[in-house]
Amino acid sequence: MANNMVDHPPGNSVAEGNHDGDFGISMEDLKNLMELRSSEAVNKIQERFGDVQSICRRLKTSPIEGLSGNPVDLEKRHTTFGKNFIPPKKPKTFLQLVWEALQDVTLIILEVAAIISLGLSFYHPPGGDSESCGQAAGGVEDEGEAQAGWIEGAAILFSVIIVVLVTAFNDWSKEKQFRGLQSRIEQEQKFTVIRKGQVIQIPVAEIVVGDIAQIKYGDLLPADGILIQGNDLKIDESSLTGESDQVRKSLEKDPMLLSGTHVMEGSGRMVVSAVGLNSQTGIIFTLLGASEHDEEKKVKKTKTQDGIALEIQPLKSEEAAELEDKEEKEEVKEVKKVNVTKKEKSVLQGKLTRLTVQIGKAGLFMSAMTVIILILYFVIDTFWVQGRSWVAECTPIYIQYFVKFFIIGVTVLVVAVPEGLPLAVTISLAYSVKKMMKDNNLVRHLDACETMGNATAICSDKTGTLTMNRMTVVQAYIGDTHYKTVPEPDAIKPETLETLVNSISINSAYTTKILPPEKEGGLPRHVGNKTECALLGLVLELKRDYQPIREEIPEEKLYKVYTFNSSRKSMSTVLKNADESFRMYSKGASEIVLRKCSHILDAQGQPRVFKPKDRDEMVRKVIEPMACDGLRTICVAYRDFPAEAGEPNWDNENDILNELTCIAVVGIEDPVRPEVPEAITKCQRAGIDVRMVTGDNINTARAIATKCGILQPGEDFLCLEGKEFNQQIRNDKGEVEQERLDKIWPKLRVLARSSPTDKHTLVKGIIDSTVGETRQVVAVTGDGTNDGPALKKADVGFAMGIAGTDVAKEASDIILTDDNFTSIVKAVMWGRNVYDSISKFLQFQLTVNVVAVIVAFTGACITQDSPLKAVQMLWVNLIMDTLASLALATEPPTESLLLRKPYGRDKPLISRTMMKNILGHGVFQLIIIFTLLFAGEKLFDIDSGRNAPLHSPPSEHYTIVFNVFVMMQLFNEINARKIHGERNVFEGVYRNPIFCSVVLGTFALQIIIVQFGGKPFSCTALTIDQWLWCIFIGVGELLWGQVSVWNLRGRRKMTWTLLLHAAATLPSQPSPWQRARHMNANTQHLCEYTTHTNTPSDAGIKSFIVFFTIKLIDQQKFFCISKVLQMKE
Repeated sequence: MANNMVDHPPGNSVAEGNHDGDFGISMEDLKNLMELRSSEAVNKIQERFGDVQSICRRLKTSPIEGLSGNPVDLEKRHTTFGKNFIPPKKPKTFLQLVWEALQDVTLIILEVAAIISLGLSFYHPPGGDSESCGQAAGGVEDEGEAQAGWIEGAAILFSVIIVVLVTAFNDWSKEKQFRGLQSRIEQEQKFTVIRKGQVIQIPVAEIVVGDIAQIKYGDLLPADGILIQGNDLKIDESSLTGESDQVRKSLEKDPMLLSGTHVMEGSGRMVVSAVGLNSQTGIIFTLLGASEHDEEKKVKKTKTQDGIALEIQPLKSEEAAELEDKEEKEEVKEVKKVNVTKKEKSVLQGKLTRLTVQIGKAGLFMSAMTVIILILYFVIDTFWVQGRSWVAECTPIYIQYFVKFFIIGVTVLVVAVPEGLPLAVTISLAYSVKKMMKDNNLVRHLDACETMGNATAICSDKTGTLTMNRMTVVQAYIGDTHYKTVPEPDAIKPETLETLVNSISINSAYTTKILPPEKEGGLPRHVGNKTECALLGLVLELKRDYQPIREEIPEEKLYKVYTFNSSRKSMSTVLKNADESFRMYSKGASEIVLRKCSHILDAQGQPRVFKPKDRDEMVRKVIEPMACDGLRTICVAYRDFPAEAGEPNWDNENDILNELTCIAVVGIEDPVRPEVPEAITKCQRAGIDVRMVTGDNINTARAIATKCGILQPGEDFLCLEGKEFNQQIRNDKGEVEQERLDKIWPKLRVLARSSPTDKHTLVKGIIDSTVGETRQVVAVTGDGTNDGPALKKADVGFAMGIAGTDVAKEASDIILTDDNFTSIVKAVMWGRNVYDSISKFLQFQLTVNVVAVIVAFTGACITQDSPLKAVQMLWVNLIMDTLASLALATEPPTESLLLRKPYGRDKPLISRTMMKNILGHGVFQLIIIFTLLFAGEKLFDIDSGRNAPLHSPPSEHYTIVFNVFVMMQLFNEINARKIHGERNVFEGVYRNPIFCSVVLGTFALQIIIVQFGGKPFSCTALTIDQWLWCIFIGVGELLWGQVSVWNLRGRRKMTWTLLLHAAATLPSQPSPWQRARHMNANTQHLCEYTTHTNTPSDAGIKSFIVFFTIKLIDQQKFFCISKVLQMKE
């Protein structure tokens, strides 16, 4: 038979079965069997077991009823055949993460220098303190201070330990969070099995050997199995075999189904034969982990960007893996992976990498220059100016100086290199990911979070994303009558009604059903395909029931099933009658199925000839009006194959799916989600173009797009069908040309009757396009198996959590757990917030970097010592790295983030406003620090700390310099909360308790360090007056920030004054030449000004043009508007 099935034994062999005896087949037998393929496997089953039914009996299960679900039986199966769980690789211990953190090169250099300093501090050569060593030994105030030379080295080591522990803790918490995310993904994955004759969904971990699993299009198989019954089943086995061709599965040719493979077409049932480590995927995993050494090698080779080793779990993404090295591809192509990094860096990653490299090079140069200048200064001053000679007993003291210079140089490097950047990115992303879960965004790839903030285009599905995905039939064309509402059963001829009800009941997935509402008074629950649910709902509205028909004709009696796919756009089911004749029921997209109809049932329920002109008239009078109402139109048809003609060739689809008789055309309504129009308006306001890509009729798509707000009245847009789209973008050879595509996509808003290939072509074309001001960043939604390529190609792929197939989820970056477009808008908001958080941190850190490096370098050159000591710089570095990143990277998002355009791929990470702030605050801080450094002792009436000898006690002078420096950073951290020139830097600060806690906590720690830090921190306790002056100078940072913002706003005001002047001075009735000359002169003046000021914005220029237009039309109206604007300024 064409429908692959086996006869089943009478009754349920498990319901009251004896579970005390052993199973009739061992785990080894099943493992050996699953290693075979195709005819070899079929022959083995026949030789060893007889047939698949025999295997079911040995496993004590029924192909129809499944297992009983008895806990004792399930436990016995767990014990005998194992659990469906592949243990993940053990997480790294905290000590391992500490060891990894210690591998940082700059920290290693610092450790070595500190150990040398520590060793030399305990060595006191005889005569080392004599005058013969010059200033190197002179000037020490007391012997106790000299003996305390070890403290600096110990303090540096202690600081390094703190930095390492903080880094390790962050890595540990990050890994813990990612594992929690992975665990949630696993828990949410369920699979359909039959137990006690009931179709239920259970977590994949609960599947046992002997379970009867129902498989359908889009499933990722969670265990190995043997096919019992299949309809048009095709499997993608590339994850295990490397072969990209889909494998057709059938009882006669190849019944073996393997875990980790994808169902690309069809449906069926299988008996589970191996789970967990005994499945084919589990065996490969076991081989990879055969020895600890080998496993470590694999982990290093297959490490994700976020530091989590790839591990095999029930939900995997082998399709997303594109390894660069061919050997690696061969080596790991059989292993499934989770969260594999994409082949390209995200927008933010690319920008951060370039910036970090540039800063690192500059820091290395400044560090080297600092060490060289310090050494040269010391050597020239000691051996040339003072005329000293190198004395043996002075060598350790000279070396101590050189080590001190080296420590200063390394510390400059530590401060200059922005080690805090990765931490800030991680904290911001992790914080956002956690919060996004509450907004129904399950993030699978971290970088997708920030990439979404740069999105310039969204290609969205219609059904379920923009609409509610709760479909109901609201119109119907039956028996030559177009019913605007569902007709009463009496209005339809009984013969027609019988055929229609049978067609819908049988030619639908048997897993699709309508269940009673969960709550009294609620809506019935739709389970399975929503379009089929709508048709079943029509059957119920016609006062009929589909369940008795299905029970009379169970799935096993279906002779042949042509399942729905993107190319067919239809589904057909064949039944064999008692007289050896066949009847086929079909349903699908109305214009496609109607093209294959040669007859239609008339008002009397009799078939009459259906000519092309009749079809055209029906399209015009029935289908188009339905589509214009936003309805999805489905045609239901049938065909009889007489017994005399013999059995047709079922593989010849073109002949089989032809000569149909139309029963009815129904219009299915899927209402637009009420919140979607507002969400799309927000996207458009945020500079994001929303495009609808759907398989629906173009009229339906256009109507829904208008309701959603994707199409605006009077807008210049394109709505194309897939066929027309391909004609316009392909050349004579059928190849896609980017130039042709570039003419289409900017105006394209709706792509209807599109295939997954069309979606992929559109997404790739937009991403690769170079037209427009900036390169496009594209987000895509998808739910079907064939959406996988487009989801992977997109910068961010959104899969539907409810309606989406496992394949679509695997290819995606973010899973929408509510299938709602508004969740995408929230993802945009969070993404922009991440980008802004990183920018805030950068603005803060680079200011500290610039000031600290210049102070250390200049101080070293002038005073032969750094005003900021090594331990102090490490503390500042800790502020920058951990505390500031924690404070600035956890700012909650606001709606105002959606009021600006996306940054795009090409815009620099540091904007002009940020650069102005960095340089402005840097100059302010340097002026203050150098004033205190060279005149502080006079201002505060204290002893100078400059040119202090080795091991001298901490001075008040340098303590004040250090304290003022930290206070300025603390208040500048508040300034850094705003990066777009906003005046109120305290706005919303109360909504971020983390920021408030960090600022207050840092201030408290600074008090402790200064007052009680003593020699280790090179600090001495300050008086209340000195503290108040330090805080007062720090507050100056806030005032300076306001001056900077005022300066920017002043320039904007001047720009508007120029604009208004240009328009106001135009004659009241200008001639064309006056108009042109005046416009040219003022525009040139404006352009010269804006070249230097970077104002006005694009919106300002557009407003300028509008003002001119108003001026030309109505002089009086213009002056009214200009007066209002002047008042506003």
